[in-house]
Amino acid sequence: MKLRSTAIALFTTLGLSASFPLLAAHHEVGDSIKAAMQSEIRSDAEKERDRNRKPVETLEFFGLKPDMKILELLPGGGWYTKILVPVVHDKGEYYAAIGTGRIKDTLSEEPSFEKMNIVAEDAKLWREEGARFYSLQIDSFGVKDLDMVLTFRNYHNFSEEGRKAMNKAAFEALKPGGIYAVVDHTARHMEPATSSNRRRVDPVLAIKEIIEAGFEFEDFSDLHYREDDELKYEVGARSVTGNTDRWTIKFRKPE
Repeated sequence: MKLRSTAIALFTTLGLSASFPLLAAHHEVGDSIKAAMQSEIRSDAEKERDRNRKPVETLEFFGLKPDMKILELLPGGGWYTKILVPVVHDKGEYYAAIGTGRIKDTLSEEPSFEKMNIVAEDAKLWREEGARFYSLQIDSFGVKDLDMVLTFRNYHNFSEEGRKAMNKAAFEALKPGGIYAVVDHTARHMEPATSSNRRRVDPVLAIKEIIEAGFEFEDFSDLHYREDDELKYEVGARSVTGNTDRWTIKFRKPE
């Protein structure tokens, strides 16, 4: 009680007395994420990556809340899916779009995943022979008024036109004030394309493109900054795999 009284006095002095509900919500989502991380549905290999990927801190930074309507782009094998779906299961809604085949096959029948929604299954994702990046054709995600669109380490996979299509679809699906949450491996600014930076992307370029799609730059985090990643090796190289420098940026659709 003494600690709480002191904290209340401090917040009141600073004009921050209204922050306690926000702190409570922050605590709630953190607990929900931690509970999902302990689920038996997650493999030991997936749990081993928690220390590097920092899902609690990352999702708290983006502002995830249990009552949100969210969409995950390119969920891959479902590393984040297995955390996101349980967090919003009771109060919110989860959607996944593009590259959803693996989670549809492996997670749809699992307990608590029955409310997982797969959308935009008519989107076309392909890579031309000899091309470095994927092309994407999508009209919309088929869902509106989202609170948040998230994508993790996928932006680098697309051609310029593919990135534009993805950003446009995300913008149109979000409600005003909605969050576009993006994480990817860092490439050196304006470095020419090489085989070593194939799965990296210049954060300045990403910011430019996403702002051009209509978003406002909201914030960035250095959660995944890695000083010892020299940004010159392919992300799968033994010297950097599991320890790549990644940019973590939060955008907002204007109100």
